[in-house]
Amino acid sequence: MANSFRMLTAGDHVVCAETGQAIPLEELRYWSVVKQEPYVSADASVRATMKKG
Repeated sequence: MANSFRMLTAGDHVVCAETGQAIPLEELRYWSVVKQEPYVSADASVRATMKKG
């Protein structure tokens, strides 16, 4: 679902697909449903969207 997630591996954070920065699960706000990728900020999300490929 677009507004929820399922844990596949135990842990307390995910890694931003754009910056490589660790994002605590409680602070995860930016997620690409299409790419299934987490982002640390809106800026990182936009940068990833603007990339070709």
